[in-house]
Amino acid sequence: MNQRDALMRSLARNLVNEGRITTTLAKAKSLRPYVEKLVTKAKIGTLASRRLLVSRIHGEPEAKVLIETLAPKYKDRKGGYTRIIRLPRRELDAAEMAMIEFV
Repeated sequence: MNQRDALMRSLARNLVNEGRITTTLAKAKSLRPYVEKLVTKAKIGTLASRRLLVSRIHGEPEAKVLIETLAPKYKDRKGGYTRIIRLPRRELDAAEMAMIEFV
């Protein structure tokens, strides 16, 4: 596992647990398709999809939240489960900041 995969897993777990997180714009843009694919898998709801979710995000509680609470919420939606909202630049290094949240 490389650092990028570890970062995406960590951000995805935090997003599932919190519902919204603040990060840099670049990280939010790369997290969006990662999480959207996880929610699409969670909508299937089979044992195989549950195991796939656990292996992708390395978290049993987060997979349970995806399948039991988020998937039913988006059952009639084809995609676009998250939104990215731009925030003011960070004071320290002027990095573009964004908030990513579930719709």
